[in-house]
Amino acid sequence: MERTEPDEPGGPDRAVRGGAVEGGGRPGGGPDGGAGGPGRPQAGVAPSTALPAFAYTEADEEKRRGVRRMKMTATGLLLGVALVFVLATWAKNAGLGGWAGYVAAAAEAGMVGALADWFAVTALFRHPLGIPIPHTAIIPNKKDQLGASLGSFVGENFLSADVVRVRLRAVGIGSRLGAWLAQPAHADRVTAELSTALRGALTVLRDSDVQAVVGEAITRRAEAVEIAPGIGKTLQKVVADGAHHRAVDLICTRAHDWLIFHSDSVMDAVEGGAPGWTPRFVDKKIGERVYKELLRFVTEMRDMPGHPARGAIDRFLGDFAADLQSDTDTRARVERLKSELLARSEVQDVIASVWSSVRAMIISAAEDDRSELRLRARASLLSLGSRLATDSRLQAKVDGWVEDAAVYVVTTYRGEITSLISDTVASWDAEHTSRKIEAHIGRDLQFIRINGTVVGALAGLLIYTVAHALGA
Repeated sequence: MERTEPDEPGGPDRAVRGGAVEGGGRPGGGPDGGAGGPGRPQAGVAPSTALPAFAYTEADEEKRRGVRRMKMTATGLLLGVALVFVLATWAKNAGLGGWAGYVAAAAEAGMVGALADWFAVTALFRHPLGIPIPHTAIIPNKKDQLGASLGSFVGENFLSADVVRVRLRAVGIGSRLGAWLAQPAHADRVTAELSTALRGALTVLRDSDVQAVVGEAITRRAEAVEIAPGIGKTLQKVVADGAHHRAVDLICTRAHDWLIFHSDSVMDAVEGGAPGWTPRFVDKKIGERVYKELLRFVTEMRDMPGHPARGAIDRFLGDFAADLQSDTDTRARVERLKSELLARSEVQDVIASVWSSVRAMIISAAEDDRSELRLRARASLLSLGSRLATDSRLQAKVDGWVEDAAVYVVTTYRGEITSLISDTVASWDAEHTSRKIEAHIGRDLQFIRINGTVVGALAGLLIYTVAHALGA
């Protein structure tokens, strides 16, 4: 590629606007549209995975103008020293005085220092005078190695477990987080953000997929766990506490009321079951008698807590609770009944519909600022913040969790993190990168040339003075 000095008109330092180099260059690449711009993917990088171009902005161009001004200053100083050398040499040869030798020596050494530092600074970004001298144009030629070295340096000195722990421990995340959360405005903000995130997550999820997962999880869990012993223990405790008496009272009351309102139906059922050869009036009398006895029995059960039938129910429930826990046959029957119920489509539909109900309930609560869900979440955040702000043990726990998590991330993914640096640098166009770096640090580098001129002149003056003194 044809080289153009950065200070020459029409060179690669022309203004870059909108990501493209004025004068025909491709966006992000060199002035001739070389590799590295977004119009051409980097070697070894698939177009679909190419990293973004290294943008050269108007701010960078403004810095480049500052660099050019400093270059002119350093070059002007070099020319000034050269002029002084010429005049001092003429004065020395003309015999105008001994002072001319000192000035000529200082100017000569200043020129040497200026030229040496110009070569060193220029060699960072390009070949001096376009001559491909070895170990020059360091940044364009060694860009990938510099990126890899930078990635290794960051990984070794910033992403080590000890460094991460020390830095995080100095920050005191637990106490700071507690003080921040303890403020109501911040708790409201976190609650609102969590509600938004929750609504977004529930909206993204497909109901059919979640319902299938929930249904399968509930069914698999129910099938894997034997329910008879648990039911037996629960029933045994209910009977021991007498908690079932209210259910028996309710059943007796409803049975009594039903008999009162359906007396004709009961008597008709009894008469309908009588033999055909019995007289009708006998069937009627029997029906009435059966109804009265049944009504009396139910009424006594309802009104007498110590009724023998109630005691029989207690004994039956107690025996059944024991069988559920210890009788193999009873437990097997319960398991078969459980499997049959789970296999029914109606039960599966109910299980699948659980997600829809829960989802609608959560979304509604998340959208309502005064819902119990959001109020409880806010109260919990305020309480957590107050505890974190004052409880040193809790602060230490939180700090430890954060440190462990951060150490795990940096030690496990250190290679991926550092490769982000090296891969990104490798994706940049060499010449474009060189110009951008020069725009940012070139101004300071020109001071090296200026300092080299001044220091060289002083050193030359000192050497000439010492040599002249020894020679004298």
